[in-house]
Amino acid sequence: MEPIASRLRRAGFAAVAFATALSPSAYDPAARRVAARQIYFSAWQILPGFTLVCAALSWVLIRIVLRISNDYGLSGYALEFTVRVLVLELIPLFAALFVGLRSGSAINTEVVLMHIRGDFDALQRAGRDPLRHELVPRVIGSAVAVTLLAFLNCAVALLLTYYEMYGASPWGLPQFLRITGEVFAPVAMVGLGLKTLLFGVAVAVIPITSALAVPRLQRMAAVAVLRGMVSLVLALVVIEGTFLAITYI
Repeated sequence: MEPIASRLRRAGFAAVAFATALSPSAYDPAARRVAARQIYFSAWQILPGFTLVCAALSWVLIRIVLRISNDYGLSGYALEFTVRVLVLELIPLFAALFVGLRSGSAINTEVVLMHIRGDFDALQRAGRDPLRHELVPRVIGSAVAVTLLAFLNCAVALLLTYYEMYGASPWGLPQFLRITGEVFAPVAMVGLGLKTLLFGVAVAVIPITSALAVPRLQRMAAVAVLRGMVSLVLALVVIEGTFLAITYI
């Protein structure tokens, strides 16, 4: 069980990062470069591969749902079930896990090494704020990356769903729009956006706070990365479980 002090430290850092991100002064050229580099590494570099993998998994799931629905005479619910499970739940979680395993571990390693070497102290002596110029841009970049990957691949999944159900013909478009419009009610869209944002923030906040919490000893770097990744996966599961409970219970 994670200590309460660690949870409070992460919540406090997330609150400070959020407040800093809302300040226009936080987006100076140096901070923008760090955020842009984070977005490039976390989203742009992996976009083709991630989209291909996500599309393949989506297609398999869509085929399974359609086959089971037809076998049990529930074909009328196939579209709604597919959109709810795939678009609202699985793809945002998959995007967060993918970015977390790729860039969350990299953020953890980078920050813990800077912490151990004393780079943050050197930045403060040089008149630069480590939070504003090094840490918050990574949080912003990770949040943007998860959001971009999630929503882009949600759109791809919707296109695949339509094609599998109606083919290339436009005759099914009215029914498709009606059912998806019912699924994407305003409350559901707010929930999806909030959950995706929390995923993106967690991908950076948890590795950063895990890195800053360890003693400044070289041998603690591996420990910080391991703790950060375990805590990140658990946090993503808790966020997803909480939204599932709020939505369906």
